[in-house]
Amino acid sequence: MDIDPNLTRADLIVIQNLFHDVPKLRNQGIKARKSLSSSSRRTRVAECGCIGSQQKLNNDAARSDHLYHAEKSSVETLASFNNPQHEDFEPTVFVMWDLKDVKLPRFLNDYLLQPYIRFGRSMVRVETDVVMLTHLLLYFATSVPSAIFLYYHFSWIHGVFHWAMQSYYVGTYTLMMHQHIHMGGILSPKYSWIDMLFPYITNPLMGHTWNSYYYHHVKHHHVESNGPNDLSSTIRYQRDDLGDFLCYVGRFMFFVWLELPLYFFRKSKTRLAMKAAFWELGSYLAIFLMFTLNWKTTSFVFALPLLQLRVGLMVGNWGQHAFVDEIDPDSDFRSSITLIDVASNRFCYNDGYHTSHHLNPLRHWREHPVAFLRQKERYSEEHALVFHNIDYIMITVKLLQKDYAHLAKCLIPIGEQVNMSFDEIAAMLRTKTRRFSEADIKKKFKANHQRNMGLESIFTHRLSVQQEQ
Repeated sequence: MDIDPNLTRADLIVIQNLFHDVPKLRNQGIKARKSLSSSSRRTRVAECGCIGSQQKLNNDAARSDHLYHAEKSSVETLASFNNPQHEDFEPTVFVMWDLKDVKLPRFLNDYLLQPYIRFGRSMVRVETDVVMLTHLLLYFATSVPSAIFLYYHFSWIHGVFHWAMQSYYVGTYTLMMHQHIHMGGILSPKYSWIDMLFPYITNPLMGHTWNSYYYHHVKHHHVESNGPNDLSSTIRYQRDDLGDFLCYVGRFMFFVWLELPLYFFRKSKTRLAMKAAFWELGSYLAIFLMFTLNWKTTSFVFALPLLQLRVGLMVGNWGQHAFVDEIDPDSDFRSSITLIDVASNRFCYNDGYHTSHHLNPLRHWREHPVAFLRQKERYSEEHALVFHNIDYIMITVKLLQKDYAHLAKCLIPIGEQVNMSFDEIAAMLRTKTRRFSEADIKKKFKANHQRNMGLESIFTHRLSVQQEQ
């Protein structure tokens, strides 16, 4: 299996760990099959192999001990990267490079980079997250002045280049805001006023309506978790069908402004319903007013980014929740996936660890790789899906092309999957994209309501505690 050398350091450790498991698990499967052979063969083996049996046991014990220490070493190494008190601590400063790969002349390193890192660590909420300060500075140095100048002096060339720049920024920005809305901010509490204000400036430039991401994603999606009441749920759609996909995107594009407030009303959350409607419709009104002021500039600065992001969010969510287990679709292990790829994890704050995120929505993005390895056996037992060298957008594309061979090639087999043939893996993936009937939903999501009520109370309490800190 090919390993992309551009993966983050953490991803390289995780993927090497998983690939190392494959031959071990395959050998275990072969041994299990051999144990079912005829009794006469077992007798002959016993008669001929008694002399070497103790040596074999010793070898197996040594191998098991080696694997245990290798596993422990991987977890400890990943944990050390995130611990500011450890000598191996490494903050993320740029998305493009790991800090160890940044080679500057000594003068620039000592008098520019290192002072900036020290300053950044004092500014951000979690010391690993200097990269978020880097990107805030980037957006306010490029996106904001570019948009202002377009209103001052419009040109078609500038408009196109501005939109292209925002298109490049939007993935990283959206996942930075994903961290923001889950953790109650990205900057140190003493700079909470900046945390509170900057999204009202930068969100519309990236295609986000004010506060809607928080209301839809945190207060709705993570409560329902792709279940029957999730407005962005994939379970009622055939996930490899273009027609169903277009209906899915269209529903969100044209009706989220109405459906989300109505959802909150149905849940007797009148205040949330009013807030969601106010900010969503208020954003539309603001864009309309700007459109009457200067339609050309507004098209490139606000309208096109909004349309593009709405499509992008649904393409991404389709890929994240396309594979839903037909036996236990209410399991977070079986209704979401894990990606180990450059686009998701290097440029988008470990967004590829989507199962880990659903298991604990308040888990910091740098903790996902180590949390994954710590729970690796559970992932295997739950038949979770782990892919590499593919992102959510391409998963959606390949599904709509019904290219299960490509998807099977990207799967990293874990647990019992290692003993499946290539064709069996492709067939298995196909079964997990089938539409659920209403009868299936009623039967398999019967405990969904009680589960979600409990999750919501836990999330609300933990987020309030973090915000107080």
